[in-house]
Amino acid sequence: MLVAEVDRIGDEAEREERSASRFPVLSRATFVGGIVLTAVLFAVGGWNRRWIADDGLIVLRTIRNLLAGNGPVFNAGERVEANTSTAWTYLVWFFSWVTQARLEYVVLGIALTMSVLAVIFAMLGSARLWGGTKSALLLPAGVLVYVALPPARDYATSGLESGLVICWIGLLWWMMMRWAQADRVRMPELFGLVFLAGLAPLIRPEMTLVGALALMMIFLAPMPESRLRPIIVRGFIVAVAGLVPLGYQIWRMGYYGLPYPNTAVAKDAGGAKWSQGFTYLWDFAGPYYLLIPVLVLLVVGVLAARARRTHGERQRWTVQRVREWLRSPGAVVTIVITAGLLLTVYALRVGGDFMHGRMLLPQLFLLLLPVAVIPLELPERGRRVSWALAGILVAWVGTMGWALFAASTTAITTGTVIRPSGIVDERIYYVLNTGHDHPIRAEDYLDYPRIRAMVDDIAASPNGGVLLNSPSFMFWYVAPPPLPIPEGGAGHTVYFLNLGMTSMNVPLDVRVIDPMGLAYPLAAHTERLVDGRIGHDKSLYPDWVIVESGMVDVKPWMPWFMDDKWTAQARTAMSCPATEALLISYRDPLTWNRFKHNLLHSLTFAKYRMDRVPKYEIERCGLVNPYPDPPR
Repeated sequence: MLVAEVDRIGDEAEREERSASRFPVLSRATFVGGIVLTAVLFAVGGWNRRWIADDGLIVLRTIRNLLAGNGPVFNAGERVEANTSTAWTYLVWFFSWVTQARLEYVVLGIALTMSVLAVIFAMLGSARLWGGTKSALLLPAGVLVYVALPPARDYATSGLESGLVICWIGLLWWMMMRWAQADRVRMPELFGLVFLAGLAPLIRPEMTLVGALALMMIFLAPMPESRLRPIIVRGFIVAVAGLVPLGYQIWRMGYYGLPYPNTAVAKDAGGAKWSQGFTYLWDFAGPYYLLIPVLVLLVVGVLAARARRTHGERQRWTVQRVREWLRSPGAVVTIVITAGLLLTVYALRVGGDFMHGRMLLPQLFLLLLPVAVIPLELPERGRRVSWALAGILVAWVGTMGWALFAASTTAITTGTVIRPSGIVDERIYYVLNTGHDHPIRAEDYLDYPRIRAMVDDIAASPNGGVLLNSPSFMFWYVAPPPLPIPEGGAGHTVYFLNLGMTSMNVPLDVRVIDPMGLAYPLAAHTERLVDGRIGHDKSLYPDWVIVESGMVDVKPWMPWFMDDKWTAQARTAMSCPATEALLISYRDPLTWNRFKHNLLHSLTFAKYRMDRVPKYEIERCGLVNPYPDPPR
């Protein structure tokens, strides 16, 4: 693919009416060498910082259930979509099923491979933008800015969908450039492009913006010549782009009872925390002085584009002219820059994330796509080097100097301490807290505080119960089941924030839920804490879990810090009709009637919120409090 693309760039140059270069071999060698250098640097950098995050292990729990025949769920018998990226879930499942290899190694290989492919596609698309003459050296620039950043190398593995997201972006960019520059667009290539763009909501929900902008541009642009009428071709575009995401959306609403992943409910993805968002932006950009290379390269891109622009007669902008412009490299550049800026605004609005840099990496990648490589025009024989050429060369050298600085910069020095901002260097945090340089396997996390004790306490309580973490790292509180104990025990439920490391170190018949609600809808549908840590600003009291799981909810069998009054109120609060309907939506057996009911009421379920304090929830729902406050 790479060789063919390089040949295409060179052949296009020969078709243009430009001066033949004296350095065709040097030009091609520079481009190919730049791709190889960047890919190797990113692969080596990502491998040297290889790890699987706790959130990455969350994905693998769903894969285990899929492979076991329990369906795409986190806990068997509860239809909860605990993974944000649908495409990532099924991609990992497919390769795990094909290879039968250990899940952690499968996800590690896929993530690193897709991350490296992303920068290759970015450079191929950028080369098409600047290609068309052999008289230019295409120097890697924006891609080196990206791979130099420690967070980019951290999330080249991590087990999360970051590699898939930027790979999809890079591939879409390259294919759109091919479409924009093609003399004749072939129908298979057009439908392949719109199918890829249509996958956006399955890649990550916010990527829908990128896919929608691309599809809108393609839909409004002139249709390729064919025997079909343009309106029919546009109809096929809509059908091809919407077939998979629309089909999955219908299935999701009926199966899970929600119009989007449960993670969006747990984190209130529509909420606004602007101040925290700007804190997150500065936490990412500030330590690396990231604004400097980004602005420098964007200015270089503008200057290079102006230098290559032909000065012909000015054309009046008509509707037809705008439509023709939509299928041009300039329109594609406009789309990716606009998408990058809008997604940045969205990240600022929701408050960013608790993982240093992670939620701004796709935005940065989008903004750097046009300058993934930059053209360095070689002067004709006997002509002096222009100021523009000298400026581009100086800017490139300066950017490479910045890359060396950024690659060795440690942005967050408080490795095991969560700062007041709530933002941490996630990889370093788990490296230091587990004692493993590369925590990849689930058992590596047994050395994380409390996890080994959790495994031991499950083995020591064959009757089952709910495990609640204690202040000590050496034991958990176990709330027992009521008598009589069924043969084989009543089963275990682990209630802990770190879902990945807990769920991957226990069998699938151990239920694992969390107080912020990623895998626990009862917690996900509580109101967001105003001053909570970003990404962790929901916390359901354990009283609900004791009642909901059917354990003994009175003293002295409950942990010492719990109150009989609160559990009694939680029992009453759970009888709220809307809460009961929510629980039924994902717990009842999936019949056709249940599917239809979930489909029709999924938006209602998504909007539903409850109070985490049982007394206040009773009041909100209009129920009778078993322990009313005494009259004043």
